[in-house]
Parts: sequence; structure tokens; C-alpha cells
Amino acid sequence: MACAGAAMILAACGSDGAEQPVERPVEDLYNSAMNSLLEEDYGEAAGAFDEVERQHPYSVWATKAQLMAGYAFYQDDEYDQAVIAAERFIQLHPGHQDTAYAQYLIGLCYYEQISDVGRDQKNTQLALDAFEKVVQQFPNTVYARDAQLKIDLAEDHLAGKEMEVGRTYQSLEFYVAAINRFRTVIERHQTTSHVPEALHRLTESYLALGVVGEAQATAAVLGHNYPGSAWYADSYALLKERELEPRLSESSWLSRIF
Repeated sequence: MACAGAAMILAACGSDGAEQPVERPVEDLYNSAMNSLLEEDYGEAAGAFDEVERQHPYSVWATKAQLMAGYAFYQDDEYDQAVIAAERFIQLHPGHQDTAYAQYLIGLCYYEQISDVGRDQKNTQLALDAFEKVVQQFPNTVYARDAQLKIDLAEDHLAGKEMEVGRTYQSLEFYVAAINRFRTVIERHQTTSHVPEALHRLTESYLALGVVGEAQATAAVLGHNYPGSAWYADSYALLKERELEPRLSESSWLSRIF
């Protein structure tokens, strides 16, 4: 009996004498992880889902656990870990039915870290890139519809950042630098709410530099596309002060866009 007891102790230990965890049935592990998730113990849940894969790497539950671990990390605001888990899921299971959600989850992780326009917008761009993949690769999913809404908001945020920098340059009379920022809004973020103001600021900046033709063309584009806006009224008033009129020009760079 003593020999049998010794044998059991040795079997439970590794070569370094440390006790090894006893392998549990995969259903038990997965259900335990889900219970932790439902109890909002997200850190515990993430670790438990990882344990499912560690103990049963070839089980169908392991595949589910990989993505659920990412979701648990996301709920715990551990965004970097969530992105790593979701990206790994996509790499291992590119054709899986839940790959669309994994890509969407990556976008959410970056989207929820978007900062105000006064700060760096790296996360905004990363969110935009991730959501665009959802729309392009999984267009007929519910995730694509929500991703498109978030794309629009991210685009508006990026345009807002460009406007803030452009207005700063303009206030410092760095008009060429300001023009470049306002052009970026028009060229890259045409569907955002910032375009009318960007056109007006361009009109102001061109007039300040004495580039009258571009100022007239910009005001004309503003009036044609946003005739009832206060920004057009301001641009029109600026031109009138100089006895000028809005005038379209085929030689203007704006003619390629509008």
C-alpha cells in the first residue's frame, strides 16, 4: 500500500517536483469559464477559456474558447490582449463563421480607445482600418452594418483632428500648412460634417495669400454643394468685401473632386 501511495504522488508531480494540474473534462472547463463571464469576473473567465485550449487543443470547444477569451479580455478593458486573441483566431480559422465577429471585435477594441481630437488619433485610424475590413470581407453580416456606422463616426473624428490643426496653423498665419490640412479633409473625408467649414477656411486662407482664383473657385464649390450653410454666407461676404464673386474654375484642384 505504501508503494502504491508513493506511485500516486510521483504521478502527480513533474520532473521538478511541482504538482501538475489534473486535466478536467472540456465541457466542465468551458462551462466554468462561461459562469465566470456571466458573473462579470472577466479576468477569471479569460484565464479559464485559455485553459480550455491548453488542456484540450483539438476540441471544438478550444476553437470557441479562443474567441471567447478575446471577448472576456475586451469586457475587462484589456484591449491589447483582446486584439491579440482575435487576430490569432482569424489566423487559425480564416474561414470560420465567427471570423467576422473576431474582425469586428478588433475594431471595437480600437474604437473604444479613441481620444478627443486634441490628442493622437492612431486608435481612430486603426479602428477605421479594422471596420473597413469587416465591411469589405463580410458585407452581408450584422457586424458590417454596425461597422459602417462606426466608420462614419471615425472618419468624422479624423476630419475633426485635421480641422483643429488647420485652424491652429491659420491662426498663426501659416496659411500653406493650413491649406494642406483643409485639403486633406476635402480629399479624404468628403462625407463628413466638416467639409463645409473646410471649404470656407480654404477660401479665407487663399484670400490671405492673395490666391484669388482659388478663393473664388472654393467659394463657388461651397455655394454649389452647401448653398444654405452659414459657411457659404461667410465666404460670400468675404469675397464681396473685395468686390469678388464666387467663380468655378476647371483649372482648380477642386474640379477633380466636385
